[in-house]
Parts: sequence; structure tokens; C-alpha cells
Amino acid sequence: MQIHHVRNSGFTLVEIMIVVAIIGLLASIAMPSWHRARENAQLQTIANNLRLLEAAKQQWALDNKRAATDTVTTADLVPYFKNNTFPVAVVGEVYQTATVSDLITAQYTGTLVDKPGPFTITSF
Repeated sequence: MQIHHVRNSGFTLVEIMIVVAIIGLLASIAMPSWHRARENAQLQTIANNLRLLEAAKQQWALDNKRAATDTVTTADLVPYFKNNTFPVAVVGEVYQTATVSDLITAQYTGTLVDKPGPFTITSF
């Protein structure tokens, strides 16, 4: 007579629940850091866009012999970008120009990394 031993392989419900709880704990620790890193990257992209816009504005003024009090528009700056493509808004910010001597601003209604808008190149 042979005795058959029934062997249950697999994980118990308690083991699976412990693993899910550990994964949830790790995710709750990582999410704020991920959110802060994402906002920091967005803010740095806005700063880089402002730097590019300021450089294009100065180049436009030199090429067209414009004075510091002359008005510049974003349409004037488009030819000074690669492939005639204006920098893309990262978080829905709007870039506003005034005169050649005024800094270009990025209007944004929210806050990024605890910094409220609007942003200029000197905001960083």
C-alpha cells in the first residue's frame, strides 16, 4: 500500500498580503520624491526655455538694429530657433515679451518646487 502525500505548492494568502503591503509602503515612500524630481525637471526646462528666448531676443535686436525700448514679439523670435520652432510649453506656461530691455517672463498660475510664477531668467 502506498501513501500519497498531497503537497500544496504556492504562496498562502498571508504571504501575498505581506508582499503587497511592502510594495505599497515602498511606493508611498518613493512617490513624493518622484513628484519633486518631476517638478524640478519642469522648472529647469522653463529656465532653459527662458535662456533660449533671451538669447534669441538679443540676436534679433542686433540683427535688426533695434533699440532697448523697441517692442519685440514672440513671432519675431521664431526664426532664431532650430527648425523655426518656438520652445514648447512644459506645464502650460505662456511666454510674454515686452521691450528688448525687459526680461521675458513665463506666466504660470501654479507653483513648481514651492516657487510661484511668473518666472524670469533671474528667478532661478
